[in-house]
Amino acid sequence: MVRRIVTGERNGKSVVVSDGQVENTHDYASVPGFRTTLAWATTGAEPTLPFDGRDPVVGIESMLPAPHGTRVIVVQFPPDSVMAAPGFDGAAAGAEYAKYLPGLAESFDTDGSGFHRTATVDYDVILSGELWLELDDGELRHLKAGDIVIQNGTRHAWRNKTETPAVMLSVLIGATT
Repeated sequence: MVRRIVTGERNGKSVVVSDGQVENTHDYASVPGFRTTLAWATTGAEPTLPFDGRDPVVGIESMLPAPHGTRVIVVQFPPDSVMAAPGFDGAAAGAEYAKYLPGLAESFDTDGSGFHRTATVDYDVILSGELWLELDDGELRHLKAGDIVIQNGTRHAWRNKTETPAVMLSVLIGATT
Protein backbone atom coordinates (compact mmCIF):
# COMPACT_ATOMS: atom_id res chain seq x y z
CA MET A 1 0.00 0.00 0.00
CA VAL A 2 1.04 3.58 -0.63
CA ARG A 3 1.32 5.89 2.37
CA ARG A 4 0.29 9.46 1.54
CA ILE A 5 1.10 12.47 3.71
CA VAL A 6 -0.87 15.62 2.84
CA THR A 7 -0.01 19.04 4.25
CA GLY A 8 -2.21 22.09 4.60
CA GLU A 9 -2.62 25.14 6.80
CA ARG A 10 -4.50 25.80 10.02
CA ASN A 11 -4.44 29.22 11.62
CA GLY A 12 -1.66 30.29 9.25
CA LYS A 13 0.61 27.41 10.25
CA SER A 14 1.61 24.40 8.14
CA VAL A 15 0.20 21.12 9.44
CA VAL A 16 -0.25 17.52 8.37
CA VAL A 17 -3.86 17.23 7.23
CA SER A 18 -3.73 13.48 6.68
CA ASP A 19 -1.24 10.63 6.94
CA GLY A 20 -2.27 7.16 5.92
CA GLN A 21 -2.92 4.59 3.26
CA VAL A 22 -4.47 5.79 0.01
CA GLU A 23 -8.00 4.41 -0.22
CA ASN A 24 -8.16 4.56 -4.03
CA THR A 25 -5.98 1.44 -4.39
CA HIS A 26 -7.01 -1.70 -6.22
CA ASP A 27 -5.36 -5.13 -6.41
CA TYR A 28 -6.60 -6.76 -9.62
CA ALA A 29 -8.07 -10.22 -9.08
CA SER A 30 -7.93 -10.99 -12.80
CA VAL A 31 -4.27 -9.89 -13.13
CA PRO A 32 -2.42 -11.18 -10.05
CA GLY A 33 0.27 -8.75 -8.97
CA PHE A 34 -1.22 -5.75 -10.80
CA ARG A 35 -2.05 -2.87 -8.46
CA THR A 36 -3.00 0.74 -9.13
CA THR A 37 -3.16 3.59 -6.63
CA LEU A 38 -4.52 7.01 -7.53
CA ALA A 39 -2.61 9.04 -4.97
CA TRP A 40 -3.68 12.59 -5.93
CA ALA A 41 -5.66 14.58 -8.48
CA THR A 42 -6.28 18.17 -9.45
CA THR A 43 -8.93 19.55 -11.77
CA GLY A 44 -8.32 21.58 -14.90
CA ALA A 45 -8.80 24.73 -12.85
CA GLU A 46 -5.81 26.23 -11.13
CA PRO A 47 -5.25 24.70 -7.70
CA THR A 48 -6.15 27.02 -4.86
CA LEU A 49 -4.37 27.41 -1.57
CA PRO A 50 -4.74 26.80 1.25
CA PHE A 51 -5.72 23.16 0.74
CA ASP A 52 -9.39 22.65 1.67
CA GLY A 53 -8.85 19.21 3.24
CA ARG A 54 -11.09 17.25 0.85
CA ASP A 55 -9.53 14.07 -0.60
CA PRO A 56 -9.55 14.69 -4.37
CA VAL A 57 -9.34 11.02 -5.35
CA VAL A 58 -12.55 9.94 -3.64
CA GLY A 59 -15.26 9.51 -6.25
CA ILE A 60 -12.94 10.30 -9.15
CA GLU A 61 -14.68 9.85 -12.51
CA SER A 62 -11.62 9.50 -14.73
CA MET A 63 -8.04 8.44 -14.18
CA LEU A 64 -7.15 10.88 -16.97
CA PRO A 65 -7.01 14.57 -16.14
CA ALA A 66 -8.72 17.28 -18.17
CA PRO A 67 -6.39 19.88 -19.71
CA HIS A 68 -4.25 21.48 -16.98
CA GLY A 69 -5.41 18.91 -14.43
CA THR A 70 -3.14 16.27 -12.92
CA ARG A 71 -3.15 12.73 -11.60
CA VAL A 72 -0.52 10.96 -9.52
CA ILE A 73 -0.73 7.21 -10.01
CA VAL A 74 1.42 4.42 -8.58
CA VAL A 75 1.31 1.21 -10.64
CA GLN A 76 2.72 -2.17 -9.72
CA PHE A 77 3.30 -4.22 -12.88
CA PRO A 78 3.37 -8.00 -12.52
CA PRO A 79 5.67 -10.03 -14.74
CA ASP A 80 4.40 -10.37 -18.34
CA SER A 81 4.25 -14.12 -17.68
CA VAL A 82 1.09 -13.51 -15.60
CA MET A 83 -0.80 -12.36 -18.72
CA ALA A 84 0.74 -15.15 -20.84
CA ALA A 85 -0.22 -17.91 -18.40
CA PRO A 86 -2.75 -20.54 -19.46
CA GLY A 87 -6.14 -19.63 -18.06
CA PHE A 88 -5.49 -15.89 -18.02
CA ASP A 89 -8.89 -14.29 -18.65
CA GLY A 90 -8.36 -11.20 -20.80
CA ALA A 91 -12.06 -10.36 -20.78
CA ALA A 92 -12.18 -10.38 -16.97
CA ALA A 93 -9.04 -8.21 -16.87
CA GLY A 94 -10.63 -5.77 -19.32
CA ALA A 95 -13.77 -5.53 -17.22
CA GLU A 96 -11.75 -4.89 -14.09
CA TYR A 97 -9.68 -2.22 -15.88
CA ALA A 98 -12.89 -0.53 -17.05
CA LYS A 99 -14.21 -0.44 -13.49
CA TYR A 100 -11.07 0.74 -11.69
CA LEU A 101 -9.30 2.71 -14.43
CA PRO A 102 -12.14 4.76 -15.96
CA GLY A 103 -10.97 6.97 -18.80
CA LEU A 104 -7.59 5.26 -18.97
CA ALA A 105 -9.02 1.83 -19.83
CA GLU A 106 -10.72 3.26 -22.92
CA SER A 107 -7.38 4.58 -24.22
CA PHE A 108 -5.97 1.07 -24.75
CA ASP A 109 -5.85 -0.61 -28.17
CA THR A 110 -8.58 -3.25 -28.34
CA ASP A 111 -6.18 -6.03 -29.42
CA GLY A 112 -4.92 -6.70 -25.87
CA SER A 113 -1.40 -5.52 -26.74
CA GLY A 114 -1.25 -3.04 -23.85
CA PHE A 115 -0.61 -0.15 -26.23
CA HIS A 116 -2.36 3.08 -25.34
CA ARG A 117 -2.24 6.82 -25.95
CA THR A 118 -3.54 9.59 -23.72
CA ALA A 119 -3.84 13.35 -24.15
CA THR A 120 -1.37 13.88 -21.32
CA VAL A 121 2.25 14.69 -20.64
CA ASP A 122 3.45 12.01 -18.23
CA TYR A 123 6.42 12.00 -15.89
CA ASP A 124 7.06 8.29 -15.28
CA VAL A 125 9.56 7.31 -12.59
CA ILE A 126 10.63 3.70 -12.09
CA LEU A 127 10.70 3.18 -8.32
CA SER A 128 11.65 -0.51 -8.22
CA GLY A 129 12.21 -3.40 -10.56
CA GLU A 130 12.66 -3.19 -14.31
CA LEU A 131 10.32 -2.25 -17.14
CA TRP A 132 10.64 -1.98 -20.89
CA LEU A 133 9.00 0.93 -22.69
CA GLU A 134 7.73 -0.25 -26.08
CA LEU A 135 7.00 2.27 -28.81
CA ASP A 136 5.73 1.94 -32.37
CA ASP A 137 7.69 -0.33 -34.72
CA GLY A 138 8.85 -2.45 -31.78
CA GLU A 139 11.36 0.04 -30.37
CA LEU A 140 12.18 -0.97 -26.78
CA ARG A 141 13.95 0.92 -23.99
CA HIS A 142 15.07 -0.98 -20.88
CA LEU A 143 14.33 0.96 -17.68
CA LYS A 144 15.60 0.44 -14.14
CA ALA A 145 14.85 1.99 -10.76
CA GLY A 146 15.54 5.72 -10.84
CA ASP A 147 14.98 6.10 -14.60
CA ILE A 148 12.51 8.76 -15.70
CA VAL A 149 10.46 8.74 -18.92
CA ILE A 150 8.74 11.88 -20.18
CA GLN A 151 5.80 10.65 -22.25
CA ASN A 152 4.40 13.31 -24.61
CA GLY A 153 1.06 11.85 -25.65
CA THR A 154 2.68 9.05 -27.65
CA ARG A 155 1.39 5.53 -28.21
CA HIS A 156 3.26 3.12 -25.94
CA ALA A 157 3.11 -0.02 -23.80
CA TRP A 158 4.89 -1.15 -20.64
CA ARG A 159 6.50 -4.59 -20.43
CA ASN A 160 7.87 -6.45 -17.43
CA LYS A 161 10.13 -9.17 -18.83
CA THR A 162 11.42 -10.19 -15.39
CA GLU A 163 9.80 -12.50 -12.86
CA THR A 164 9.46 -9.84 -10.15
CA PRO A 165 7.00 -6.95 -9.90
CA ALA A 166 8.05 -3.45 -10.97
CA VAL A 167 6.65 -0.24 -9.47
CA MET A 168 6.29 3.05 -11.33
CA LEU A 169 5.04 6.44 -10.22
CA SER A 170 3.36 8.49 -12.95
CA VAL A 171 2.35 12.14 -12.88
CA LEU A 172 -0.17 12.77 -15.69
CA ILE A 173 -0.75 16.35 -16.78
CA GLY A 174 -3.79 16.98 -18.98
CA ALA A 175 -2.89 18.52 -22.34
CA THR A 176 -4.84 20.10 -25.16
CA THR A 177 -4.65 18.52 -28.59
